[in-house]
Amino acid sequence: MQEDFMKQQVIVVGGGASGLTAAIIAARSGASVTIMEHTSKPGKKLLSTGNGKCNLTNLSMPEGAYRSGQPEFAEKVLKSFTVENTLKFFQDIGIVLTDRNGYVYPNSGQASTVLEALLFELKHLGVSIVTECKVEKIKPDLTVITAKGKKKADAVILAAGSMAAPKTGSDGSGYALAKELGHHIIPPLPALVQLRCQEKWYKQAAGVRTEALVTLKTDGKAIAWDRGELQFTDYGISGIPVFQISRFAARALQDGKQVTAELDLFPAVDFTKTQQMLIERRKRFGYRPASEYLNGVINQKLIPILLQEAGIKSGNAEQITPAQIKNLTAALKGLKTVITATNSYEQAQVCSGGIDTREVNAKTMESKNINGLYLAGEILDVDAICGGYNLQWAWASGVLAGKHAGRGKA
Repeated sequence: MQEDFMKQQVIVVGGGASGLTAAIIAARSGASVTIMEHTSKPGKKLLSTGNGKCNLTNLSMPEGAYRSGQPEFAEKVLKSFTVENTLKFFQDIGIVLTDRNGYVYPNSGQASTVLEALLFELKHLGVSIVTECKVEKIKPDLTVITAKGKKKADAVILAAGSMAAPKTGSDGSGYALAKELGHHIIPPLPALVQLRCQEKWYKQAAGVRTEALVTLKTDGKAIAWDRGELQFTDYGISGIPVFQISRFAARALQDGKQVTAELDLFPAVDFTKTQQMLIERRKRFGYRPASEYLNGVINQKLIPILLQEAGIKSGNAEQITPAQIKNLTAALKGLKTVITATNSYEQAQVCSGGIDTREVNAKTMESKNINGLYLAGEILDVDAICGGYNLQWAWASGVLAGKHAGRGKA
């Protein structure tokens, strides 16, 4: 007990991916560490990542994968703890990894094995995990107050997550704790989430999945785009390309801008060649009803929507005019839709927004407002595209916070 008392006392608020990692590194640095988790079990959100398979990280780091008010902040942190460091960290705690086209998973294919490995390591290091322990206040002197009492620390790591996926325990309570300590919170909004649209024809298209290039526009200017499998729902659009651009839609809607999307449903071929193909089809299949003119080109549920957009009604295909073919090409290559909202936090994988990173030291993750307060994970204004990048942020920021919190000022 005397030896424990002499150690750097570290409290980690939040038992998610970044908090568990921070606790391991702080304990390895020689600190006595306590995790305070407000749910009944730590790591609930981790279990749902990668559709339950836990996409730990990604071997590719494309430009623009991380989004923030200060993108250079994330870059600095990720250089301090790289993908290679992540691979070694998990191999060292017993996880055999597998690479699927750059997407890194545990070979078990189970997120539960990753969580168990982290918990085994925490137990081995003597880290105390207190569950059902909601932190009500963190004082500037690093006294942490809960319903169960209060505890003074030498360092506190605030890793309480965001507001996304509240069923896993993300309730946004960490924002209030940080705000009370003087931190500015950029309003958190759903990200990696479906988009709701204005048009009534979505009920006709619901269930369709098709390769598409999705271009997001605000006030008529293209601001983000991504290509992949687009999914039509009865209220709007979903799928990976929609998730990748959704954070920009959320922020633009928040700013009161007009937000639209153009859906290129024939992305492998350019406009001119697509138009020529449609002209050839009119010649070849002029005897067909206009409603069957696109049979074999695109999902049948989408055909009446595209014909309506082009102003094509009844009659045979041979009656379709050159102007209608041009309109049809435009619809096929850029079906326009008005974005009215994102889905809620319940459907979001992460949030955009959070603690302003200008108030955090990128070398240590220490608050510039409160000495001894460290910040990690989703609570910060850093989010990323799908593919393991958000977990890489959790590991990197958690390791950096744990390393410096655990060592103290000595």
